[in-house]
Amino acid sequence: MSSEHRILADRVVMITGASSGIGAAAARLFAQEGAAVVLMARRADRLHALAADLAATGARTLAVPGDVASAEDVERVVEAAVERFGRLDCAFNNAGYATAGVPLHETDPEVYERTLDVNVRGVWNCLRHQIPPMLKQGGGAIVNTSSVAGLRATGASAAYVAAKHAVIGLTRAAAAEYGERGIRVNALVVGSTRTEMMEEVLGQAPELEERFAAEAIQKRMAAPVEVAQAAAWLCSDRSSFVTGAAVPVDGGATAA
Repeated sequence: MSSEHRILADRVVMITGASSGIGAAAARLFAQEGAAVVLMARRADRLHALAADLAATGARTLAVPGDVASAEDVERVVEAAVERFGRLDCAFNNAGYATAGVPLHETDPEVYERTLDVNVRGVWNCLRHQIPPMLKQGGGAIVNTSSVAGLRATGASAAYVAAKHAVIGLTRAAAAEYGERGIRVNALVVGSTRTEMMEEVLGQAPELEERFAAEAIQKRMAAPVEVAQAAAWLCSDRSSFVTGAAVPVDGGATAA
């Protein structure tokens, strides 16, 4: 594909949760679309393996292990991105954490804390450190991963539902605050997607698979790359008049 047809040509994009699932699919797709990809995830071995695979195709890559729940880790990744590539044009804040839903009163407090730490504090940390270099360079685009659970109760854990609602709130607030300064911020309302995290949830509660597939009008789960394609569009200039949006990538689950 020639550079003029690559929608992310010459962009520098930070992707969290990049070692598997939607994040890994996004890393591959964004690299194909011409971006330099800065990969962040906790699993260092898998992260470096993915970066090596991408580099072998000629992609510009940087892998920096870390936990989005740690502000220091996020700051370190952003600083490394700017040091290596000179700028940060886009970010796909995709790292997430979920468990099989149990009644609220039976939820382990540690599960609640981890769910909020990764899904909400993680996005907060990313926004706080990604926005300054984008302001300095005059603009950028940020995509945060929310969920159908960010719009309504879905049977997921109450902590997860609350966290994904918060992601949409943070997205809208950031879009309103920085829109006039050239930064677009959007969220993906993701439906059930066949990721490794989903497989872990189904391993705990296999009866959920049929229900998850039935929620979508298309009667199936998404492939990770289908979500990544929406994120790539939102990071590109092809979505230049889209900001503050919660974009459904859910097979019609929120339309029914």
